[in-house]
Amino acid sequence: MRYDTRLSRVFHALLHLDLMEGPATSDTIAQMLQTDSAVVRRTMAGLREAGIVTSVKGHKGGWSLAKRLEEISLMDIYVALGAPALFAIGNDKEETSCLLARAANAAMVTAMESARVQFEHSLRTVTVADLAADLRAE
Repeated sequence: MRYDTRLSRVFHALLHLDLMEGPATSDTIAQMLQTDSAVVRRTMAGLREAGIVTSVKGHKGGWSLAKRLEEISLMDIYVALGAPALFAIGNDKEETSCLLARAANAAMVTAMESARVQFEHSLRTVTVADLAADLRAE
């Protein structure tokens, strides 16, 4: 199964941007993340729309933080990425006449909703600055 790694990669990129003197090009970020610069541009565009980063075109242009790390929650980033699905688990059939299948589906929906709420709560309580502080403590 292929995992969506954009969230952790964006955390990584923002930590680098905070340490840089000036803007970082998509190519520079792509090298850091070991990915393609087109993927970086697509991903960073969503962050720009959310007001997390800014971009400048041309020579000496690139991506920069639009906010201080303390102002960016991990939830802000998750939402800017389109709130990707947490699980690849789903119900067999949404609409079924079988009472047993309905009970199984309801249990799955309840458990997955509970996990989503807890995950989003965790993301809301942590900023990118908290990640940087953890690094400095090490």
